[in-house]
Amino acid sequence: MSQQWHSHGTSHPWDTVDNRKWLFYRMLQMAVIGRTMRQIKQIRKGLKETEVFQLLTGRADVVPMMFPRHSATACSAKTVLDHIKWPLELSSDDEGEYSMAVKSQVAEYLRQFIENASPTQLTQLVTFWVGWDVPMKGMQMHVVKGDFPRSSTCFLTLRLPGHHESYLDFAAQLEQCIATNETGLGLI
Repeated sequence: MSQQWHSHGTSHPWDTVDNRKWLFYRMLQMAVIGRTMRQIKQIRKGLKETEVFQLLTGRADVVPMMFPRHSATACSAKTVLDHIKWPLELSSDDEGEYSMAVKSQVAEYLRQFIENASPTQLTQLVTFWVGWDVPMKGMQMHVVKGDFPRSSTCFLTLRLPGHHESYLDFAAQLEQCIATNETGLGLI
């Protein structure tokens, strides 16, 4: 019977605007709400079992401390600088053969970049470095032979090339790299 409707160029009798809208909303609900319902129930159960829910409902002043707004957690230059493990004279880089003077110069360029960066640039830098927008303890910086800055987010390592002659050249190249960074394991 359905072949007969297709051969005449007409649609199925159930193919109406209302039915399409209903089907769209059912598919949306299944894709968005249905798949996350188990996780939502687990969160609710966990909040009740640990008595966090009672704390949150009983003391509203605790909510901002437990769930800060994103703007409140924005990283500052001082926060980023405090989390960096700077190259030491005793350390040996297998990837680069730069002198300590070059390593110190690149470290100074990075420090200057961080101190002068806008909040957006800081967030981009930290995301490029560690994979998300929150600085982590032990962020390492290495000076290596190469053309562009690279990062190993799993190892919290930023590898910066040592060939820059000026801060402006360094900053321009670093800005280009961090501005094009896309994150998320789903994008691989």
